[in-house]
This record gives sequence, structure tokens and C-alpha cells, in this order.
Amino acid sequence: MVLDSCERAIVKILVIGGGGREHAIVWKLAQSASVEKIWCAPGNVGIAEQAECVPLDMKDVKAAADLAATVGADLTIVGPEAPLVLGIADEFQRRGLKLLGPAQKAAQLEGSKVFSKEFMQRHQIPTAGVYGVYGEALEAYAALDSVDWPLVIKADGLCAGKGVLVTSSADEATAFVERVMVDSEFGEAGSRVLFEEGLSGEELSYIILTDGRDFIRLAPARDHKRAFDHDQGPNTGGMGVYSVDDILPEALEKTIIQTIVRPTLEGLRADGMPYRGFLYFGLMLTKEGPKVLEYNCRLGDPETEAVLLRADFDLAQGCMKAALGDLGGFTAKWFPGAGVCVVIASKGYPGNPQTGAEIHGLEEAAKVSGAVVFHAGTRAGGDACYTSGGRVLVVSAIGKDLESARSVAYEAAAKIRIDGAHYRSDIGAKAEKHFKGQNA
Repeated sequence: MVLDSCERAIVKILVIGGGGREHAIVWKLAQSASVEKIWCAPGNVGIAEQAECVPLDMKDVKAAADLAATVGADLTIVGPEAPLVLGIADEFQRRGLKLLGPAQKAAQLEGSKVFSKEFMQRHQIPTAGVYGVYGEALEAYAALDSVDWPLVIKADGLCAGKGVLVTSSADEATAFVERVMVDSEFGEAGSRVLFEEGLSGEELSYIILTDGRDFIRLAPARDHKRAFDHDQGPNTGGMGVYSVDDILPEALEKTIIQTIVRPTLEGLRADGMPYRGFLYFGLMLTKEGPKVLEYNCRLGDPETEAVLLRADFDLAQGCMKAALGDLGGFTAKWFPGAGVCVVIASKGYPGNPQTGAEIHGLEEAAKVSGAVVFHAGTRAGGDACYTSGGRVLVVSAIGKDLESARSVAYEAAAKIRIDGAHYRSDIGAKAEKHFKGQNA
């Protein structure tokens, strides 16, 4: 690491991951005058335009540490949750390598729904009430007779955003338990299930970057989890996001910080789990106040693809300061207006996504002013680009308001053609109508 004439560290950064979130991270890091070189492992077709992509099995934390040491990375930023849950931060610390992300113990906040719920109960952090935790399918079936509806059922482990069911149907609940616990659809991640009360209200994605004590908050965002328009269809990893300041009034943010964010950071320290990295709070804004639905120990996806377009600060410097435990005094500015992203998914997503379809129109979409196309599940093949995952592309846009950002995002999305692909046409539409009503 060297210093430029402005006394800012010039850094070489390794990003772990290969999806749309990591593409957005690399895109933003590449704008920083403090970054000399970026590697991404394993990366993807889009990321390769701004970083050197290196093959990596993301479950091999020792190989990741070897890579960081070999290339001489000053900082490694972890995008997805799996390496964190597998202990990548612990391996890097043992090797004296700098990494932004929580240790394995703290990463259980995301890696285990049961661990997370017990943490919240222990530290009196507002969350949904619990009916029980069940390690046998027969126990879970029997418990369905004594719950109130709607019910939330969560597989304990990591399921790529698909291990949660919200339902008012006993038949649907029974079928989900069978898929998770009997058919082992999610493997070991479904060895236990958690039953909790269904909460009503609007959801909010509140994300911070922290050194364990001090933190900066990212621009607020709202995700759309259901696969199809009007919140129809199964849950997904996220089909689109909008970010606009209007969804987070000042009084509400103060409540979130006082009752949720600070108690979480204090609880982590009290439990011997000092935390450095991004921490995502999935919140439900209920009539009784904000409550935590889930923690993620990394940036949200696709929240990142909408939020980072609004970032008006040096992301590399913020990440380095958090990793060094020195975030105090760092400020994050945000462009006013709105950010929107729309996920284009493969035919059959989220159930059985079909891959290998050729992608057309990328160049045309990139020419739409204000739009950025992030690659999530793509691969190169000769001079063409093909689908390689369920969520293929994330078309993002920034605008002076939500209406203009939505217009740009959908104009760009319409340029892209993939046989059988689908995307929601209503990302941010409900909020846009609400804001228009407020201003009428």
C-alpha cells in the first residue's frame, strides 16, 4: 500500500464473488482514485471489463487466502455469504491478511436462522415471536395445529433466499416442511426449521458498514422478493429494488438506530463477536415499530445494484477504514433522487432455471443514458454471451426521482432479449403512486 500526494492510501483490492452484487462493487471501486488494481474471483463476463478475473472455488477459504497473498491484495472484500459462514475471515486473520467481513462466529447471524433469533431474543432486539424450532418433520407437522396464521417457516441454514415461506395455508405449510425436511431440498440447511409469527407492514432494507463500533448507513432500499408482478409467485433472491430517501423519515431512522442497530453492535461485542463489515437489517415496519426479519452479513443482492449508483463517496476508502477498525469520522454522501434495479431472470426461475440461452441487446441497453447493466449469471462463449444462472442480469438506473429512474431502467431492460426470460414490470410502482399521492 502506498500514499498519493493527497495522503490517501492507494490500494489493490480483491473482491470475492461473481454475481450482480460483486459487479456493482467492482464498478464502484473502479471509480476510486485510491484504487490501483482490482481482482475478482471468480468474477463474470461483465466484471472482466473492469477487473482481472481469477478462477476460485468460493468454498475453499484457504485457496482464497492463497490468492490474496499471491497477488498482494491490500484488502479483500467478500461479496456472498457462503465464504463468510465457512470462516474466510478467520483464515485471513490467521495469515495476517486484511479482509472486510465478519468472523465465522458472527456470520452465524446469517448462517443460522435459529442462532440469529436467539441472539435477538437475548439482546431484546425487536423481532417476530417464535412458535418453536423443530428438528424432525413429524414435530413440525404437529406444531401446525397450534399456530396462528399467517405463519413464517424458515429453514435454518443458507438457502439462497429460497428457504422461507410465508403462508396462511396449512396444506402449503405442510408441503414446504416436507420439501425442506423430508425431501432435503436444501440439504443440511433444512435439518431444522423455525416457525415464527407473520408480521404485517412494509419491508425496508437497512444496511450499514461498520468497524464494530462506528458505522455509516447506506441509502435505504426496498426489495421485491416475489417472482412475478403484484407480489405473486414464489419467493426469490430478489427481483428488483428501489432506493429513495422518502422511504426512511428521520424519526423512523432514529428509532431503527436506537432499538435495532446499536443494540445489535453492542450485543455482538458482548458476545465476543466484534464485527467489521457490511451488516444488512431486513426490517418489517409494523404498527408497533420496526422489527428485524433477518440479518445478512454482507451487502444485499440486488439492493447493492440500486444503492451504489447513489453513492457519492470513495467506497474503497470506507471499506479499508472499516477493515482497519477506523471508521470514525468517515462520512458517506448520497446523490439525491432515486436508484432502481430490475432483475432479468432465466426461464423457470426460481424453481428450475434454464441456462445456456444467448443474450442479445447488451450494447443497446448500455447506451441508455443513466442505466448500468450488471452481470449476475452470465458466461462468455466465443463472441456471444449466454445465461449461466437463475438471475441473469440486473438493469440499474439513477434518476432525479423515482419515476425517472424507473423509466430509464425499464427502457434499458426492454433492449435486452433472452429466450424465455422474465422480469417484473412493477418495481417501485406502488411507491411511485404513493409518493405522487403525497405530493398531490
